[in-house]
Amino acid sequence: MHVPLHQLLPAPACDTTLPEAYSGPLGTHPDRPWVGLCMVASLDGSTVVNGASAGLSSPNDSGVLLALRSVADVILVGAGTARGEGYGPPSKAGQRIGIVTRTGVIDPDSTLFSSGAGFIVTTENAQLDPAARGIETLRVGDDTVDLALAITKIATIVPGAQFIQVEGGSRLNGALSSADLFDEMNLTISPGTVGGAGPRLFTGAIDHTHRFELAQLLVDDESFVFSRWRRRRTPSSP
Repeated sequence: MHVPLHQLLPAPACDTTLPEAYSGPLGTHPDRPWVGLCMVASLDGSTVVNGASAGLSSPNDSGVLLALRSVADVILVGAGTARGEGYGPPSKAGQRIGIVTRTGVIDPDSTLFSSGAGFIVTTENAQLDPAARGIETLRVGDDTVDLALAITKIATIVPGAQFIQVEGGSRLNGALSSADLFDEMNLTISPGTVGGAGPRLFTGAIDHTHRFELAQLLVDDESFVFSRWRRRRTPSSP
């Protein structure tokens, strides 16, 4: 059951709804899809409890995910996260889900792929299981997935794609951040700590400084905080 959402930014403060607050991405690009990250994290930064994000989530957090999925053309997710979270076919007609894998190891018999909604993003050198060779595949990079090239070539799989939603895991997030490909971040802060050595928002990212500006801030009566951040780019930035 959703609890009321209170908008703190942009002003003036008011009550709002998920469809109003997440009616679309924060911008567009003329030459490539807009890329947004949607994640939930604990106060101490963990993105999982017992290996999955469900323990951090809430009905409103799930609603944010679904609202953003409803306006996304493509969902991009790492193969491990897709397996661990049990990704299946999307509910939005025509939406595609790209599974990013350096090794090419996926489950070709999963409903995600048997439905035709899933496609593979991998390297030129990855050896796909024979059962997966009929699945649409975007090969970018020799031994490492070239994510910048993948974003620009998504349209060969999903013509007209304007908004890509990234949903983890942390290594995919880190690689996309290293390449400065995030245009916005939609981050839910779950009001608790979990400790442990679980993955944080980014894993394996190179040292970098990318500035974002706070575009929207919501809270609910269960103390969940919902933030939207837009990448602050200079005229010389990509």
